[in-house]
Formats: sequence, structure tokens, C-alpha cells
Amino acid sequence: NKPSTTQDNTTAWTKIQMGAGNSLMIRIFGFVAAQEDEQILVKSLTTTRVFNGPCLKWVAPLNSSTTRKAIPLGELEYLIVTNTLTGEKRVEQGPKQVFLGSHDADEGVKTAISLNARQFVRFLDNRTGKVRVILGEAGCVVPGPYEKIKDNEGVLQAIDLKNHEYIRVENKRDGTQKIAKGEQLLFLGPYEERVGAKAQAIEIDAETAVLVRNKRSGQQRLVTEQQIFVPHVDEEVLKVQKLIKLADYEGCIVRGQEGEDKYYYGSIPEQRSFFIPPYSEMVELVWSRGRRRETRDLRLKKLDLRPFYMSFEFNTHTKDNVELILEGSFFWQIVDLPSMVKMTGDTTGDVCNHARSKFIEKVSKVTLQEFMGQFNKIAAEVYQLDDSFYSDRGVKIHSLEVTSYRCADDSTARILQQIIQETTNRMNKLQQQESANEVGLQQMKGEIEQEHAKGDLLAARIANSEKTAKMEGIAEGERLTSFLATTAAQIPDVQSRLELWKVLRKRDALEAVSGANSHFYYTPADANLTIEARQ
Repeated sequence: NKPSTTQDNTTAWTKIQMGAGNSLMIRIFGFVAAQEDEQILVKSLTTTRVFNGPCLKWVAPLNSSTTRKAIPLGELEYLIVTNTLTGEKRVEQGPKQVFLGSHDADEGVKTAISLNARQFVRFLDNRTGKVRVILGEAGCVVPGPYEKIKDNEGVLQAIDLKNHEYIRVENKRDGTQKIAKGEQLLFLGPYEERVGAKAQAIEIDAETAVLVRNKRSGQQRLVTEQQIFVPHVDEEVLKVQKLIKLADYEGCIVRGQEGEDKYYYGSIPEQRSFFIPPYSEMVELVWSRGRRRETRDLRLKKLDLRPFYMSFEFNTHTKDNVELILEGSFFWQIVDLPSMVKMTGDTTGDVCNHARSKFIEKVSKVTLQEFMGQFNKIAAEVYQLDDSFYSDRGVKIHSLEVTSYRCADDSTARILQQIIQETTNRMNKLQQQESANEVGLQQMKGEIEQEHAKGDLLAARIANSEKTAKMEGIAEGERLTSFLATTAAQIPDVQSRLELWKVLRKRDALEAVSGANSHFYYTPADANLTIEARQ
């Protein structure tokens, strides 16, 4: 029987205080009490019920009861609760106290997601398959009861694209792609994934072009229009090309889609600078290098068409079986580029090997002594008498010189050095004697020329003196004639005028002498002196 309502409460239940505000409920006479943060779970034979505190409940004798705490949720916390009978789930989001239902089970308190302005999160609903995207600064983000974070990374960072950047994005639901260009802060959609990393847009200018391929049609195109280039969604960048520049003396080969070769020369203004067309490539030639041309790894794309030197070295035998090591140089030039490409893939190797075979042929017909006297003549015959081999390969040999030779055998080399030393000494002595003779001859020629010069000087002085005297006489005669004519009226006698003229001329002479540091001597006749003896 239930207790009467007038019964004292102290006989119905007792409350024992424990600790700081905690309490233990003691069931007395079938009554159970719950605080504000507690609930009473009552199980009967057929049902289970809960009563949220604060409350006081009477429990029948055949029923059992337990008390449990409510679950407190903070502002950034949430709780997923599952109904064990129906399997339905719900989300409880703080701040609040959560009282579970009679058949509820929780998965534990979880922390909500907080996003800044550059973050986003994507939730996948396991029941419907839909994806929900929550962008940054949306407050506390809590997944739905059937949702989970779609990405392994959890919270994703938005993609920061500068004005010269772009990224390729693919929609995984329908397979379509798009190009996202900067400047923007890119948040991916529900089914979007980035394809690769961010890429730099390409600055196309006068010296830069881009070769792209359309992935749908497979066609290639060369973009040369000046711009900040970003490929279309169906395009991929195959290559960024730099403008190819050729100097006046350079040439190159471009091979097209059908294998045809086109030749470009820097001496032609229209071909001096260009971009490689689609489906084409510059032909790279591989030549031999080294003095003996034993290594073929010299790779060239631009060819120097000027004459230049190329050294060589090889062994040969004379008629008297002396093995020589010849060293020399070619002065050669490419004059017909198409013929060279048609006839050989190793121009330097062919030129040197052919010259070596001709040298071996020529040297084998002469002795060592004969070779020493005419090796330059042999070198000239090697390329002059077989010019067609080089011209067929588009090459012109301007000269071929043997710069040095030595014996491969040491003993023979010592003998050869002695011969060369004696020959050198003899040539030096001859040169010294020729120099002495030449000096003497030049000295003799100088003395002869000096004497001739003295005679010419003397003749010139005599002729000049004669001309001077003649001019002075003419001038003196003119002065005398003028004097006589001027004094004719005053002095009628010609002889008197002449005597007066002589006196005046003596006076001029005296004035000239008196103005210089000189002495004047008179003869008795000139002075007209009379010596008398006086008593």
C-alpha cells in the first residue's frame, strides 16, 4: 500500500549528506528521490521508464530502479545518442544537460569543430550519401547523427591562389574538371578534389611561347600572343619555349612531324629568331671529340658555320718502317648544311678518319728523311687531291697542317731529335750569316746614298747662290738707274752722278758695319790719306 499523504516526510525517505553538495539517495518504503542533475531509471517486468530530477518517485516492490547523472555539455561540446530499440540517432549540442531516454545510449562527449576564415570541413552522410560543406567562421560545427568527416585530413585549408596561379579541380561525382584561377580563396565543393599542386601561370612575351595539347582532340598548338597564360580545362602544357636566336654565322635544323628537315640560318633575317612549331624538334647532332676522335659525345643543336681549327693526332709508318705520331690541325668550314646532314652523322669523325687514312697512304711511300723534308707538301696533297670527299659532305678544308711529329719508339725518337738539332743548328748558322751579309749590304747602300745626297746638296747651293746674285744685281741696277734719272736735273754730268752714287754706297756699307760687332779695314786708296812730314 502507498503511504498516506499525511505521513511525515521524514518517515518516507532519508537524505544523507556526503561531501560538498553530493547526496546519496536511500530508498525507504519504496520511494526514490533524484536531484536536479539526476534521473531515475525504473525497470518493470515489461517496460523501462526514466524520471528526470528533481523528483520523488515511488517504486513498486517488483520493479528495480537506479539513478544516473545527467550528461553536462559545454558550449563547444556535443553528444550523439542512439536509441537502442529503433536504432535512431540524434545529436545533442551544448551548452545544456542531457537526460538520456529509457533506451538511449551515448557515444561519449565530443568536441565541436571551430573553423577560421580560411578553413572548411566536409561531412558525409552515411545514410543518404550526401556531402555537406561548412565554410569557415560558421560558429561551432557539429556533424549530423549519421555524418562523418569525409576527408582523412579532417579540417581542410582553403586554397589561396595568387593572381599568377591556378589549380585544376576535378568533380569526382561526374568526372568533370575545371581550372580555378587566382586571385581568390578557393573552397572545394562537396565532390571536388584538387588535381596536382598549384601551378604558376606562364608569362608569354616576345621571347617566350607555350606549346599546349588538347587532351580531347590530341591537337597541339603554339601560343605566342603576349599574355598571362593559363591553359584551358582540356589542355595541358607540354613545354615552355624560349625564342631561338641565331647569330649571323649560326645554323640549325628543325625536324617536322613527317620527318622532313628544315634549315634555319642566322644570315637570313626571316630565320634569325623563331619558335619551334608544334610536332617539331631541333635536331641534335652527335660528333666525335678529342685529338684522336675516340669519344662520340659532343652534342650540338646550333652549328657554327664560320671557319675554325680542329686538331688531330694519329700514328703512321714510313717506308723504312719508322712509326711516327703526327699532330696537326684542320682549318675547315661547313659550307653546305643539307649535304652534311644527308651524308654523315659524325662530321668531325669522318673528316679526321679520312685524313688519317690518306696520311697513312702517303707517308708509307716515303722514308723518314724524305718525310722530314716534305711533310707540309704531303699534308697539302691529303686534302687537295681528294677534295670531293669533303665537298660531298658539305665541308671545305681551307688548310691542313702538320704542326709536329715524333717517333713512337724512344730510341728512334732520340736519333730523330739529334737530326733535328743538327738541322736546326745549321739553319741558325746560315741565318746568322745571311743576317750579317744583309747588314753589310745595307750599310754600303747607305753610304752610297749619303754621297749622292751630298752632291745634290752642293749643286742646289750653287744654283741658289747664282740665283741670289742675279737677283741682287738686277735690284742694284734698278736702284742705280732710278738714282741717275732722279739726279739728272741737279747734276747734269753723268760721271759726277756716278761718283756721288759710289759715295752713297760706301755710306750704306759703313752703316751696316757699324750696327754689328765687326771691324772695318780701309786701304790707303779707300781712305785717300796724305802723309806729310812737318818741321
